[in-house]
Amino acid sequence: MTIDTPDRGSDDHLVVAVDGGGSKTDVIAVTTAGRVLAGARGAASNPQHVGLPGAVATIGALVEDVLARSGGRVPQRVGIYLSGLDFDREVDAFTTAIHGAAWTNGAAGPPVIGNDLFAVLRTGTSAPDAAAVVCGTGINCVGVRADGATIRYWAVGAVSGDWGGGWHLGEQAMWHAVRAEDGRGPATMLSSRIPRALGRGSLAEVIEALHFGELEESRLAALSPVVFKAATAGDPVAGSLVDRQAEEIVALAAGALRRLDLLDREVPLILGGGIARAQHPRLMARVRHWAATLAPHASVIVASEPPIVGAALLVLESIGAGRDALLGWSPRDADVSSSWGVAAHRSASAGR
Repeated sequence: MTIDTPDRGSDDHLVVAVDGGGSKTDVIAVTTAGRVLAGARGAASNPQHVGLPGAVATIGALVEDVLARSGGRVPQRVGIYLSGLDFDREVDAFTTAIHGAAWTNGAAGPPVIGNDLFAVLRTGTSAPDAAAVVCGTGINCVGVRADGATIRYWAVGAVSGDWGGGWHLGEQAMWHAVRAEDGRGPATMLSSRIPRALGRGSLAEVIEALHFGELEESRLAALSPVVFKAATAGDPVAGSLVDRQAEEIVALAAGALRRLDLLDREVPLILGGGIARAQHPRLMARVRHWAATLAPHASVIVASEPPIVGAALLVLESIGAGRDALLGWSPRDADVSSSWGVAAHRSASAGR
């Protein structure tokens, strides 16, 4: 890993950005001159999945590691963008939990804390009117307007009208597979592929293991690749799940744009999260179909960079970093990022 020698001048402050979700957490230290000093990747930090203490511990360890490898410098600001911060009380609880942590001491201002949707949005565009959908372990959406208006969804599952992401795809794949095997539903190759993917000999063994807690329900999210591969192989049941996922992605975005009165304007629609970024051909074809129908002026853009890039840009902007910092990511950043998943970034500020 190549790391720049820290410049301790007052014109080259350090910020730390965090992007955390249901599968991983990325942390980056970058200067206001646009130089990446260090980065790290760790386990999931969605408080709804791992609990608030677990999320704080994971983030704290990663931030301390990155700061240590950045010359022990005190950050000007820390920005934390997490999935699972969907309600004000969740943001308040997280803010309280990190208050007084060693890695927040000495910063010029309090940590910037928000949902990871904003990091995904900023990764793809700086346009003032835009929408972003994250489709990874779960699914969520944000729409923003130039006057500061913002639309989001509760995104806590079926009780808030949500469907989609790896967990729901896996759950529905399991539902269809079992019904196919016992005769209640149409045949699907998911019946044989799911047990193999979960290391079990049969669906009966999968059901029993889930029932007795020997197999965590969170493992169902790992079945989404099984669904996409079965759809590619022509399985109609798997194909219907992929189609439903596409429709849900666009329904979220179109709903947000409608509530913001942006459906008649040309706006970027940024897609992020592991499922969206995989760009499965059938999924993307159906997303573009539904976008043309429900949000015909939206331009569908799959974020080419991971959301940690957007998180870093947001933190830099929060302290008034100049254009050079926002556009001046060094080619050496690729050396730093290659070990933890952040590519050299030059265009997120270009308003795609």
